[in-house]
Parts: sequence; structure tokens; C-alpha cells
Amino acid sequence: MILFLYASKLYKIIGSCIFNAIKYLMMRKIPIIIICIVFLQCTGNKKPVLGETKWQKEMNAFFKDATTSPLKGKDRKDFETLEFFKFDSTYVITATLKRTPDSEPFKMKTSTDRLPVYRVYGELDFNLNEKELKLNIYQNVDSEDKDYLFLPFLDDTNGDTSYSGGRYIETSIPEGNIMKIDFNEAFNAYCAYNDKYSCPIVPRANYVPIKIEAGVKAFKKY
Repeated sequence: MILFLYASKLYKIIGSCIFNAIKYLMMRKIPIIIICIVFLQCTGNKKPVLGETKWQKEMNAFFKDATTSPLKGKDRKDFETLEFFKFDSTYVITATLKRTPDSEPFKMKTSTDRLPVYRVYGELDFNLNEKELKLNIYQNVDSEDKDYLFLPFLDDTNGDTSYSGGRYIETSIPEGNIMKIDFNEAFNAYCAYNDKYSCPIVPRANYVPIKIEAGVKAFKKY
């Protein structure tokens, strides 16, 4: 479930629709003043998408769009932005990947009775805040996207400034044994916003004993 790349495509579609509408009016020889009024009505009420980084803006666009947002209707009504930790390059880390090709598939627990089958694709070793840390990274056995990797984690911000259930990072299989992991792109499970979803529960093995003050913060309902 690669989440948020659709946002830039959406902007292009909207821009194309406005251009085609203006082109149509000009072909119909509509006075230019009327065209200007139509254009202003189409664009004048659009609020800019908030966010410090491109990824944050894509996240906010995704959550604001009724067709994709996991938010409940009452929470989406006045939604403007998720809360993020301030971008910090300290949390863009380089990890060494130790693949585990012989790992056994297992059923990962979720917030419902659903039990998706994952395997530990490998172990990530990295240094963060002067501590040597390790996380397992997972592959969904049943996923059609065989390059997709799932990195759920728990840290000492959970239940305080971040969601109590931990957070997720999505990435893909690297060519070599080095992976760049950007904790600034850590996001909450949909269950943090709406209990109708079924969300993987972060395995306890993926707890790191530090505060990772990066990515999406705990959700405050509107």
C-alpha cells in the first residue's frame, strides 16, 4: 500500500481540467472578462496544501481528499494538516541490511482478526543518536509488489508525542546491502484515525529504546 504518490498526479489532473475549460470557453468566443471570472472562481477558493516538505504536503493532500482519506467525515471536515515533527536530517540514516532468505513466513497480528502473512526479509543495523540499533524489515508474502518492504517500529515517543501503537515506514528492496531509511517519513497506521481499518500490530522485536522525534505525530481530532 504505497500511499501518497498520487498527490502530484492529482495536481496535474486539476490543472489540465482548468486549462481545457478555458480553452473551450475561448473557442466559443466567450469574452475574456468572463473567462477570467471563471478562472478565479475555480482557483480563488483553493487553499495551499500545508507542509514543510514535499512528502508532508503529499500526506496532507491524501488525508484531505475524501476519496482516499482514512479520516472520519467529521474529522476531515475541518482538516488542514497532520502534525509532524520538524524535519531533521539526523533521522535520515544509512543502515546495513543483512538478508534472511531462510526466515519462516508467519501470521502478523493486526487490530482485527485478519492475519496477513509476512516474513522477515532482513535485519537492519544502524547508528542513531550515538546508539547501535537493530530493526527487522518485513516482506508481505502475498503482496503482488515483490519489491515492497514494510518497516514497523516502536520507540519512546509512543503514547506521548506519537501514536501509542507505533509507526510505519514503507520502502523497497535495495540493489545492495545498504539502505537509506528516512524516519521523517514515518506515519501512523490508519487505525490511529479510524477504527474501521485493520492494521498490523508492530512486533515487540521492533522496539528501539530511544525517542525518534521525526515523522507524523499523534493525531489530534478536529
